[in-house]
Amino acid sequence: MSGLHLFCVYGGYMITENKMGTKKISSLIWSMGLPMILSMVLQALYNVVDTLFVINMGNEGALGNLALSAAFPVQILMIAIGVGTGVGLNAMLSKNLGEGNKETVSKVAGNGLFLACIFFAAFFLFGIFLSRSYMKLMSTDETVIQMGTEYLRICCCISIGSIGFAIAERFLIATGKTTLSMVSQVAGALTNIVLDYIFIYPLNMGIAGAAYATVIGQIVSFVLAMVLHYSLNHEINGNPKYIKPNSQIIKSIYKIGFPAFLMQGMLSLMMFGVLLIIGTIDDTYTVNLLSGSYGIYYKLMQTALFASFGLSNTLISITSYNYGKKNTARVKDTIKHGIIASVIVALAITALYQIFAGPISRLFALTIEESSIVAKSDIISMCGLALHISTLGYVFMGYCVAIQGVLQGFGEVWSPLVISALRLLIFVLPVAYLFTLSSNVTTLIWWTFPIAEAVTAVVSHFIFRRCVKRVLN
Repeated sequence: MSGLHLFCVYGGYMITENKMGTKKISSLIWSMGLPMILSMVLQALYNVVDTLFVINMGNEGALGNLALSAAFPVQILMIAIGVGTGVGLNAMLSKNLGEGNKETVSKVAGNGLFLACIFFAAFFLFGIFLSRSYMKLMSTDETVIQMGTEYLRICCCISIGSIGFAIAERFLIATGKTTLSMVSQVAGALTNIVLDYIFIYPLNMGIAGAAYATVIGQIVSFVLAMVLHYSLNHEINGNPKYIKPNSQIIKSIYKIGFPAFLMQGMLSLMMFGVLLIIGTIDDTYTVNLLSGSYGIYYKLMQTALFASFGLSNTLISITSYNYGKKNTARVKDTIKHGIIASVIVALAITALYQIFAGPISRLFALTIEESSIVAKSDIISMCGLALHISTLGYVFMGYCVAIQGVLQGFGEVWSPLVISALRLLIFVLPVAYLFTLSSNVTTLIWWTFPIAEAVTAVVSHFIFRRCVKRVLN
């Protein structure tokens, strides 16, 4: 039956059954997942590239890195809202496509665009009125506060690209066109890299240059994704009449999307919490060293995490589509091959960071002087240590994120949220605080993350088995 295609005419186009219902699952996961992995990794690299250019600005580089680290939780929150809304859209779109509810599909997409406008307005107001208050909470250094405020205001007040792309790419992903999503993300990422160099060095715009490079890159991705959606994505009717709020559809989106938002939001809380815990250490140099190194490591870690999210988002689409069609055999194959693929990707990234920890760390200390607030040699040493220790937990992280994707594809609300709470907060913050009480804090604190990931993986395994048995039965 998988070789049969069902033809129907819709909006003047001849449409075949989506490949998510016909193609071999193992091949489908990789063909859809690899573009998504690249797309998500490039999204994470926005902040890595910003940090790389800013920290190498010379004498202000170390302070700029502290400013970016302090501002980063707000950027994670922005991503969380986009991803949370996108996950709800993804599941709703894929499920209704599988069920053949074309009118509902178009209404869901229209409500996604409406929500993007609402969230952009909220972050615009935050950037104008609250960015400095937030930075004063995160630092007592006036230079760091000023630099962080400038960066946040630009990123928040021109956040339409970030939020808009998080929605627009789901229109492409939900219909299986992950390559088009990747093309949009690549275009924005390349724009960001080129403009980072031009704005920060030849034009000497400092940290504001990094912010403008980021938002312009995000806008390029958003615009290109929308052009591709309207020109090539015929399974969703893009008529503007569907951009009309529908309380029932919005409720359905956030039935799945709100827990996903909370899961992503916990990333912001984790970074915010760990930075506050590091700030309790009674030694200014150690605080600056660990805060700066943690900010760098966290952004590098995001490349691994977002790679896992790329596969997880793929699993949401495939699981939702086949669950909507009640094809249990394909759902089971998605679970098996999805987890295997996630573990393979996590192990590959772990090996990469283990092998190249030294060279990667040195990239973030090219122009830092030994007389700076943090010595160049210490930054290199600390970042390398963080990568060697913390990456040991990536394989467990890959497993947990994969099963969260499957559960979200089923429409599960609370079990994915519990898994995120375990791996990002419950098993992280208390352990991190205990390690700060040790005289060997600069080494022990990095063990917080593999410990949390491993323990969460064990607990999550039993949660997952119970949920899958209940849902499929």
